[in-house]
Amino acid sequence: MGRWQPDARGRLARAALELYVERGFDRTSVAEIAERAGLTERTFFRHYADKREVLFAGSSELRDVLASAVEQAPASATPMDAVAAALEAAAAVLEARQEHARQRQSVIDANSELQERELIKLASLSATLSDALRQREVDEAAAGLAAEVGIAVFKFAFRRWVDRTEDKELAQFIRESLADLRAATADR
Repeated sequence: MGRWQPDARGRLARAALELYVERGFDRTSVAEIAERAGLTERTFFRHYADKREVLFAGSSELRDVLASAVEQAPASATPMDAVAAALEAAAAVLEARQEHARQRQSVIDANSELQERELIKLASLSATLSDALRQREVDEAAAGLAAEVGIAVFKFAFRRWVDRTEDKELAQFIRESLADLRAATADR
């Protein structure tokens, strides 16, 4: 090991993603990640519980952003409007990370264990939205439904964004997906 360099956590995350893309998640070891980052396995485990957590470490930040955005939505906002505001706030956080998100998603798509972990993360985000809506005195059923619908919209918009189907920001995909949902559920 050479001279100490800052940002061990970031270096480990970058090294892990590079190796997962190159070799696949299952064929990459913690030792290889640490070596690529110029660190030790011990340092890896100081920052991450296991090699899956490298891909899911930002979940708590996203939960905080969602909860805060729902809390800050105008009092007159409907539950879905508050959820829409939260999704746009999350999009603002993710926008600068599109290439990382695209690579991360390709790794997840190639591994059923990671897909399962992603579903758990999304359920956690839904629970965060639902809890935040209940704090606004939205009844439990409406809060849960708005949160689940919001996460479904987010998943759909996120997929379009990482697949680069069009050159748009994630927030635009979210707004379009919400508009499509409203159109699909409107009385005719």
